[in-house]
Amino acid sequence: MKHLAGLALSLGIALAPSMLRAQDAWPARPITFVVPYGAGGYTDLVARVTVRYVEKALGKPVIVDNRAGAGGIVGTQLVANAAGDGYTFCVCSIGAISIAPFDPNQKVAYDPLRDLAPVGIISSIAQVVIVKKDLPVKTLAEFVSYAKANPGKLNYGSSGAGGLTHYSVELFQARTGIKVVHIPFKSGAPSTAAVVAGEVDFAFANMTEGLPQVQAGSVRGLAVTSLKRSPYLPDLPTVGEAVLPGFVVETWNGIMAPSKTPEPIIRKLSEILLKMADDPEVKEIMRRAGADTVKTTPEQYRAQIDQEIAQWKPFIQEIAEKK
Repeated sequence: MKHLAGLALSLGIALAPSMLRAQDAWPARPITFVVPYGAGGYTDLVARVTVRYVEKALGKPVIVDNRAGAGGIVGTQLVANAAGDGYTFCVCSIGAISIAPFDPNQKVAYDPLRDLAPVGIISSIAQVVIVKKDLPVKTLAEFVSYAKANPGKLNYGSSGAGGLTHYSVELFQARTGIKVVHIPFKSGAPSTAAVVAGEVDFAFANMTEGLPQVQAGSVRGLAVTSLKRSPYLPDLPTVGEAVLPGFVVETWNGIMAPSKTPEPIIRKLSEILLKMADDPEVKEIMRRAGADTVKTTPEQYRAQIDQEIAQWKPFIQEIAEKK
């Protein structure tokens, strides 16, 4: 290291501190996982499961920092602006990474693949369409008919403007021709609670929040947004089966780092996440939440984001132009 630093100085250049730190033992102090949503939701659950596993693997504390706001944009922006020293990571999701940055109505100051480095996807999950119990519909087809007969009178909750639970309804609205009103919350948990309380009419809730409420009978489940029926709610049709062939929306949570984070640190954390995906206890916790663990390398994660951007960007810009 001394020889390398001396060589750099003799050539009139300075090694970046992150390059020097990459050669040191990591981590030397606690790490922070920023969760861009409030406590109690799907992303928060995934983050806390991951934190417990990573702490054991590294032998150092990992802190969860909930920074909710703007559908995940606030917390994601915080990580994009953070030092790339290996001590700040984002438990990111598709909305704030592959969708919101391309919506001209959203204030997003980061580029998802310029300012953030993919580490690995942790889990994926579908959404379940839930309605309040006294809404006079029992199927998704009836819901669409009811919404068309009452344009602008139904409202829906989401985890915040810019999140996937927001954009999935926007996509559904555009394809069915219904008109509904958006009520954003800071995370999925209060959005789902608002449906239970009858404060909003419906939501496309992440399975984590929606599944327990459907099972308890506190809301009515109409459909799931996955390609195939969910093993957790096998009696519910997919949105594609019910009204919109080809409609598929699934979210993921994955770890991303500030773009200048040293490659050795990215690789080390990636290896931990790959092992975590096979851990029986982690898989069982995810299963109970209605989610599945996922194994991706940083390269595979980046490729998936590229594909999602290609899918969502034209639609997002199209609906923005119509508003």
